[in-house]
Amino acid sequence: MSIKSIMIIDDSEMDQYLAKYMIKKYDASIETLQTYDGQEALEVLQSLEKQPDLIFLDINMPRMNGHEFLEKYDNWEGRSEVVIMLTSSDQEQDKEKSMAFKCVKKYCIKPMELPDLKSLITDECH
Repeated sequence: MSIKSIMIIDDSEMDQYLAKYMIKKYDASIETLQTYDGQEALEVLQSLEKQPDLIFLDINMPRMNGHEFLEKYDNWEGRSEVVIMLTSSDQEQDKEKSMAFKCVKKYCIKPMELPDLKSLITDECH
């Protein structure tokens, strides 16, 4: 499976920039969709004809955090099968709570570097 699009859900503009930079460095043809909280992400996802191949999701965000997003998204028909938690939280309870959702495939600590991205895409999508 080749990756054509990745959604980044993160309220930090710097983390958004870094993730997008790494994605473009890995493969400039990958479309990146950027949203800044779970509520905005759900609204964008509902408007899309085709869902992104991967979603990078932060936990701590205003309005709707990553876990609240997952509660709504995990049972949604037509969802992307691969959500990767990309967060600054190294708390074991956050990891356990995140990994309990069937759509979450990996839990990664920020910042993401190019080898991390290559590994994520290769492990989850081939």
